Amino acid sequence: MSEILLISEQTKNKMKTPHFLYIETYGCSANQNNSEIIKGKLINAGTELVSNPEIADIILINTCIVKEPTENSIKQRIIDLEKLNKPIIIAGCMPQVRHAWLNNQKNVFLLGISHIKEITKLIRRIIENKYDSKEFLSTPHELKVNCSKIRQNKLIGITQISEGCLGNCNFCLVNQVKGRLFSYPEEEIIRNIQNDLKQGCKEIWLTSQDLASYGLESNDKTAFISLLKEILKINSKFKLRLGMMNLNHILPILPSLLEIYKHEKVYKFLHVPVQSGSNNILKAMNRKYSKQDFIEIVKKFRKEFPDSIIATDIITAFPGEIEKDFRETLELIKETKPDVMNITRYWPMQGTRAAKLEQIDRRTASNRALEVQKLHLKISEENFKKYECKTIEVFINEQEGTNCLARDENYRLIVIKSDKKLLGKILNVKIKKAFPHYLLAEVA
Repeated sequence: MSEILLISEQTKNKMKTPHFLYIETYGCSANQNNSEIIKGKLINAGTELVSNPEIADIILINTCIVKEPTENSIKQRIIDLEKLNKPIIIAGCMPQVRHAWLNNQKNVFLLGISHIKEITKLIRRIIENKYDSKEFLSTPHELKVNCSKIRQNKLIGITQISEGCLGNCNFCLVNQVKGRLFSYPEEEIIRNIQNDLKQGCKEIWLTSQDLASYGLESNDKTAFISLLKEILKINSKFKLRLGMMNLNHILPILPSLLEIYKHEKVYKFLHVPVQSGSNNILKAMNRKYSKQDFIEIVKKFRKEFPDSIIATDIITAFPGEIEKDFRETLELIKETKPDVMNITRYWPMQGTRAAKLEQIDRRTASNRALEVQKLHLKISEENFKKYECKTIEVFINEQEGTNCLARDENYRLIVIKSDKKLLGKILNVKIKKAFPHYLLAEVA
């Protein structure tokens, strides 16, 4: 999604010159939320949303570098936008670890991950020709809650509960980008959710780099469950979607977490990134769990919630992955049958330890990723087939024209064709056909 923010006459007078700002957002739900906050800051300055990058005076790119292809794509996008000969603000993950490359580009200004709420200050510095990148690249902790924001979806409230992580994976740049774990105060999180609900949200997404690590930087092992209990006490009708959680932090709280999931407000959706089915590769990645841990979590979750959605992440062809390791990954997938899989062919990310290791040839890497993809499509379609001809209750959370997107109790994606305005409604639909990633339905 991309937008331009047109600053009002009042703001023009403050800034001494008129400006249009064009925004593009890449990456995770936390990044989406950061863009919502940026838009809210500018709207509070009297802005109006329009669309057209070519009439922008300043361009803002909210970046992601979780994968090398994504990073390369964004770099190319920046190079293309430079042809417009306008100031380009680079926000998100890239400024923290790619500032050398960015500083070599024309008309580029950096907004660090802990300075999202200072967007208007940065623009003022640019206008006054007083910009200093050091001012916006330090890493203090910034609370990204209880801010004015312009939501991408008016029915969905995204709440970040922490930033950074406790891990030190050999393939990942999160520590370098976002630092060590910083958990937001529980009362601030609750207030943020209450505000979203008052403003009409029906779905609340909790997001961070690892939800289950919440509070662990201060060794509070009960903090995450306590937070969830307080959220579920909020006297309002809504659905709660929990984001990604790492296995090693789920295991100590698994019984309590399963009890939380029994609450009617919680989507029966669990995202646990296993990354590999080989314990040797998990050790090489510096992941702090085993494949047996993943199997245990999936079995216990599915025992309590047979129709639940299990999502996971897989990296193929990590340095040192031999055929035996890869086959173990395939066997793990066959045994646990995840409904959703984010499959990545390993790419060496500059600045990580794994990037310095001997790499597996690209043909082998691509073939392995393709084999996992084929297996996943087969399993996912089999998982979804059992819903054909059934009638289920869904919540319509997106609608564009006659295309409606809905979610069931387990956060399973349902596509509905309808001429009626159904956005925000809860209704029964009949499943007509199953596909690997969604169900096609009609209103019952």
